Amino acid sequence: MIDSQRPGSTDYLADLTWRLAMGASRIDDQRRERHLAFFLRNQREDGGFPGRDDGDSDLYYTGFGARSLAVLGGMTPECVEKIADFLRSRLSGRESIVDLFSLIYAASIVQTMAEIDVFGDSRADWRTALEAHFASLRRDDGGFAKAPAGHVSSTYHTFLVILCLQLIGSDLPEPTRIVDFIRDREAEDGGFHEIRVSKRAGTNPTAAAVAALRMLDGLDDGIRHRTTDFLIDMQTDEGGLRANTRIPIADVLSTFTGMVTLADLDALDELDLARVARYVDSLEHEQGGFHGAVWDEHRDVEYSFYGIGCLAILNGG
Repeated sequence: MIDSQRPGSTDYLADLTWRLAMGASRIDDQRRERHLAFFLRNQREDGGFPGRDDGDSDLYYTGFGARSLAVLGGMTPECVEKIADFLRSRLSGRESIVDLFSLIYAASIVQTMAEIDVFGDSRADWRTALEAHFASLRRDDGGFAKAPAGHVSSTYHTFLVILCLQLIGSDLPEPTRIVDFIRDREAEDGGFHEIRVSKRAGTNPTAAAVAALRMLDGLDDGIRHRTTDFLIDMQTDEGGLRANTRIPIADVLSTFTGMVTLADLDALDELDLARVARYVDSLEHEQGGFHGAVWDEHRDVEYSFYGIGCLAILNGG
């Protein structure tokens, strides 16, 4: 279970996990157990979690499985040992930044829950090697690209690098340049672009930008007000939030990231939360888990995590 004492606000992910766990603890017991059973059913024998194709275990989805079990209080000793074994099996692979984040974050959850050091048997310079990899993604504008061969900095991947460095206890190089990069991605309508050439701001890059600025003490009142207005405008008639102004329907990912951001900006109550709750309820499956949107026939651990996260926030998380 998550400790009832809130962690320091400088640890963004620990703080968010704590908040979600506190909110999830207020979900009706039968409802919470139904969703917990869904996640446990999805864990493979190797300890990992599969993606949408229900195939082999995947680092990205294992990260969401670990986060969900932690939030729901379902990290049994057997479960956490299996996750640790799967993570160890992936330490020697060449992973994308998204998968690296999933690996590092899931490893930190395992460390917190069971004091298991996934990196304990790694080579002595594993932290230095990771720092060098992240440095290879740095670009002249101060941001970070998706891959070493990439030429364009990404708002989302810059956010992930900040989180990864925080998780492994490394210093962030030249943070003021990152703040400048993020601020340069702000659109006229108050949202943030994923890359410089994107035509529209989006809910999810906006959430990444605000979280990064919050961690780096780069928010100001102007950004707070403009971002709040942008995200409020993303709420659709369905009740959820959409990804950008071109997309007419909501999805649970954008709803979750938008709610987290508005909560961080002390503006969550500016949403019509009753409509949000009805929308999230409409995506819930009677056997546990959530669909990603009204048109989505599948359930997976990623979108189900977002559904649980929405319920947690609506319950005060």
